[in-house]
Amino acid sequence: MNQPLQNLEQLLDRVGELSRHNDRVSIEMVVESIGSRSFGPLLMLIGITLFSPLSGVPGMSFFMGLFVLLVAVQMLIGRQKFWLPHFILDRSIEHNKLQKALDWLSKPARGIDRVLKPRLTFLVHRGGSYGIAVLCVIVGLSMPIMELVPFSSSAAGLALLALGLSLVVHDGLLALLAFVIFGATFTLIATNLL
Repeated sequence: MNQPLQNLEQLLDRVGELSRHNDRVSIEMVVESIGSRSFGPLLMLIGITLFSPLSGVPGMSFFMGLFVLLVAVQMLIGRQKFWLPHFILDRSIEHNKLQKALDWLSKPARGIDRVLKPRLTFLVHRGGSYGIAVLCVIVGLSMPIMELVPFSSSAAGLALLALGLSLVVHDGLLALLAFVIFGATFTLIATNLL
């Protein structure tokens, strides 16, 4: 059994291992690698996908929105182990495309991991994690609209990555930063669509 993830670099390393040993990497393989009790790493994975060049794939925002909703609703109802349908678990990507995205993210991940530490932990435990889950439900429902506004899904991906990291590292300050990023993203969407 894999040890719980402690930071972003460990998540990228785990996914990178899968990429090196398989022609295609499915979401099911990644979930098994990070553990099915790991809501934080799953949000990190979704955030990385949306923030990386993979977000340019048509329909990716909609698909990731559905993924966010499934994870967030299960966080809200207090499930200890999450469930995902096979049509999500079976989705896969070629290892060379995945490796390019991982290479692109590796240097920023090292820098991010250096500044993270446990602080304002009440924001990421119990009641705080329910607030994070509610915000994720709102983001998941907003993802189809983000297909219409350039860069909004990448900004949401950055915020989801920050939320996932905040849950893994117990960094409430990072969760607050994610809330600010979401606010800016929703402002961007509103000004472009109204």
